[in-house]
Amino acid sequence: MRAGNPAQARSGGVERLTPTGDPLLAAKFAIPAVPRTHVGRNRLLDRLTEGTKGPLTVVTGPAGAGKTTLAAAWAATCPSPGPVVWLTAENDDSAPGVFWTYVLGAFHCHQVPLPDSVGIPSHTGDVDHSLLVRLAAELARLPQPVVLVLDGLERVPGRGVASGLEFVLDHAGPQLRLVLISRVDPPLRLHRYRAEDQICEIRGAELAFTRHETSLLLRRHGLSPSPESVGALTSRTEGWAAGLRLCALAMQQADDAEQFARSFAASQNAVADYLIAEVLEAQPAATRDLLVRTSILDHIHPQLANALTAREDAEWILARLVHANAFVEPIGDTPWRRCHPLFAEVLRAHLHSRRPGLVPQLHHQAARWFAGHDRPSEALKHAAAAGDWGYAAALLVDHLAVGNCLTGPDTHRLEQLFSAMPEDLPGVAPALVLAACALARGEATSGGAYLDRAEQLLGSTGAPEERLTCALLRLLVLGGGGGGGDTDGTAAEALAARTRDLMEQVAAPQLQRHPEIEALRRYGRACALQLAGRLGDARAAFTEALDVCPAESAPEVRCHCLGRLALAEALGGSLRAAGRHASEGLDTAKAYGVTPSRCPGSCHLALAVVAADQGDLQGARRHLGLAVDAGEAHDPVVAVETAVLHARLELAYGQAGSALDILDAVQGIHAGEPAQRMAVARSAVHLARGDAAAAIAALQACGPGGPAHTVALSAAHLAAGECDEAVRLLASIDGQQDMSVADQVRVRLLEAQAATLDKDASAAVGLLGRAINTARPERLRAPFTDAGLWLRHLLTSTPETADLQSWLTGRPGDAEPLVVEHISPREHDVLLCAAQMMSTQEIAEDLHLSVNTVKTHLNSIYRKLSVSRRSQAVRRAREVGIL
Repeated sequence: MRAGNPAQARSGGVERLTPTGDPLLAAKFAIPAVPRTHVGRNRLLDRLTEGTKGPLTVVTGPAGAGKTTLAAAWAATCPSPGPVVWLTAENDDSAPGVFWTYVLGAFHCHQVPLPDSVGIPSHTGDVDHSLLVRLAAELARLPQPVVLVLDGLERVPGRGVASGLEFVLDHAGPQLRLVLISRVDPPLRLHRYRAEDQICEIRGAELAFTRHETSLLLRRHGLSPSPESVGALTSRTEGWAAGLRLCALAMQQADDAEQFARSFAASQNAVADYLIAEVLEAQPAATRDLLVRTSILDHIHPQLANALTAREDAEWILARLVHANAFVEPIGDTPWRRCHPLFAEVLRAHLHSRRPGLVPQLHHQAARWFAGHDRPSEALKHAAAAGDWGYAAALLVDHLAVGNCLTGPDTHRLEQLFSAMPEDLPGVAPALVLAACALARGEATSGGAYLDRAEQLLGSTGAPEERLTCALLRLLVLGGGGGGGDTDGTAAEALAARTRDLMEQVAAPQLQRHPEIEALRRYGRACALQLAGRLGDARAAFTEALDVCPAESAPEVRCHCLGRLALAEALGGSLRAAGRHASEGLDTAKAYGVTPSRCPGSCHLALAVVAADQGDLQGARRHLGLAVDAGEAHDPVVAVETAVLHARLELAYGQAGSALDILDAVQGIHAGEPAQRMAVARSAVHLARGDAAAAIAALQACGPGGPAHTVALSAAHLAAGECDEAVRLLASIDGQQDMSVADQVRVRLLEAQAATLDKDASAAVGLLGRAINTARPERLRAPFTDAGLWLRHLLTSTPETADLQSWLTGRPGDAEPLVVEHISPREHDVLLCAAQMMSTQEIAEDLHLSVNTVKTHLNSIYRKLSVSRRSQAVRRAREVGIL
């Protein structure tokens, strides 16, 4: 180490003195010792080495950033262009005469000889300009460069010393390499050196420890930190060197070092004394008061600081703190400032321990300031912190922000924010907020109870914002199954219309700031229609909701819309669209950081239904597990479809008893579409067990239902040997517009089964072909695998079904795609009819052609497709995309 010898503060045995006659303090010339646990950071040492190749290097950063240690380590270990002369400035050195006396003493102490002709200052307050001229001239004559390190330069403010430094630096030539270490920018004209590329600057951000350096530092203290602990400490201290070193020392004494690293409070305690003594108590009284009072804020605005301190100079104080690197820094190009997280925690603890009665008052003032500046989120936070629940609830309702409890990134935070609000707090707004929080938790029934209270208080009056919020929440309660009695969706339609009318009574600019309201209105209506079993209407309503539901403003609503739309499509047999929308919902949730606990289980449930219907039972089980983990069991639609699919999968593996247990475990479903779905699922289990009577009874117990109910009842009667009744039931729904693809396929299959019982194989094959034509675009295989043994017998006993069997088993044909000649429009029509398993006579009648003409077209088709049979022609046509 190139440390100076304090004894050499004497010159030729004559003690050097300041202009005041005091002896020079030799300790100021000593290069500080490098701590035993020091971590050599080559990235910074190299920067200093590079910097000392030029005239000026400036190292700035807050207290404890590691500036002095860095320079001392460099002086001890790194190559230098010449001798290193060190001076640690102190407050008493601010007088130019004293400062330059110490500079000359430093050169002498570090054995850089300067002739006596340079002289020494004779006055404390100033220095003769000719002395600086002589000094610069002698430095320029040195045989090699010299590095002058001036540490603690912030203690020597003002332009007096700075202008002298600039003069000497500019006139000493390349032999002087100046390194300035300071908490603030030295008052030199740095812009000039920057313009001339004559300066190397190392700032506080560069001095921050990286995770790797933190790990090395902790190991130097004998610790073996986990990567998680290293990350936590680095993040919490933002790489602040002194904070890390203090934490490391405290961890050495802790019983559980890992627990210490995970505890923010422990870190705060470890560094509190340092920050209080070195930073807070070093400030004037007004600055200390401002820092302590504004500690309740995440970010500090000068006007808000003025409001909290009853002052008018907060902007100047904050600017000074930023300039002094006093753990306050600007936020971009805005007037906002922020404190270092650890410093902010220390200040908050200081406030709570010294002036606890002031805390709610400050939060109260902050809430009003934020509300007055159109920042309701921050206002809510401070109102809640002040325990001012009535004001917080009114703020949420008046700003139409209740929807934020149910959508967007603030959902969880707002729910937590109001979790401490008393349930018996009087007033409309508290009741509405409690209802919204209940809905956010998926508790539609309790949400409805809070709405009952709000509606009683509202009566026929109330502000438009209150009435709109109340109507919107009521619609969402209805869609969540908390309304009761709306079995056909009529009440939901009326409530959606009323909500829309109330929206027109609110100021347009205010409504425009909350696009989630219209998205929630449409989403609530769609959920209610889906709950009522109006799947077609629900699909259209979810699609409409997506049109006004941008992911940027309401990501959770969009995800849930996509999930519920996908579920409706899957249940309707539109499997490809269901898979597409469900995947989009999951992708949106991931892209917008929707937490797994709030990710819609309906997306996974829809994918599970798709997989099951397409014959992928393992995939269905996997997605069903993810849907259950998502925890949406509070929703009646999701709960019922989860149970129904779970029972289907158990049945597919021969576990009929388990399937019934799963269905019986679902409680509180007694009417409406959910009850119909449960009855259909139960009847399927009874049929699988060979108990047709129980299957019929299960369906009859819930009364008449929709097409799915009728199809299931027909299947049960067919299994009971009541073929005529089964056919009659099928005829009653044939051609209905609202029948799902799956039910259309099941109808054809039941008709085919009835035809086989009637020994009409040709009709059965034709009906089977029509069923497959309906199912093939969606790859819908479940109705065929569920059909029973009769279908297997039909497939194996009839040659014309070979192509059908290949598709049903999922094994593609072994023929390669063909390059075919152009198929004429009429040939295409014939091919379509052939694909529907129509006979030559039927094709002729359907297309108004002669039988011979149809045969001619068929022969032409065979030639163009290079096949010899009708079934092969249909298969090849599909392979090459003609059909």
